[in-house]
Amino acid sequence: MKEVRELRFSQDHLWARLEEDGRVVIGISDYLQEKLGEIYSLQLPEEGDEVVKDETFGILEAQNGREELLAPVSGEIIEVNYELNDVPELANEEPYDDGWLLRLEMTAPSDFNELLTEDEYEEYLKEEEEYDFDEDYEEDYPPEDREEE
Repeated sequence: MKEVRELRFSQDHLWARLEEDGRVVIGISDYLQEKLGEIYSLQLPEEGDEVVKDETFGILEAQNGREELLAPVSGEIIEVNYELNDVPELANEEPYDDGWLLRLEMTAPSDFNELLTEDEYEEYLKEEEEYDFDEDYEEDYPPEDREEE
């Protein structure tokens, strides 16, 4: 695996990596690919298209469902990883390397700094997993069905 430069993450589980030339590469996080299971297909925009932060830019179809991909930053697409059309499982096997999705020329460079650092993202995942657990507990054991202690 190539050396990973600083990654930032969105709360929608996409990562962004700032390249030396100021461009940004984006992809899905390891957490998201594990949650979704085997990826069957990706619908991605074309080179030259614009993406807007927090708006849908693609769709991922996987074993455990369908996921709308929300852009972590705004910019013009300068490269699409078309290899994913033929080998979508690269997004599972190498999400931070050969499984990248898009390369962008950012239109709002400040977007990158607003994303979560790796440490902040790890903390966010812990909170999200606790929330998911609490939500599952409430569904399985509604308050009216719990015995008084």
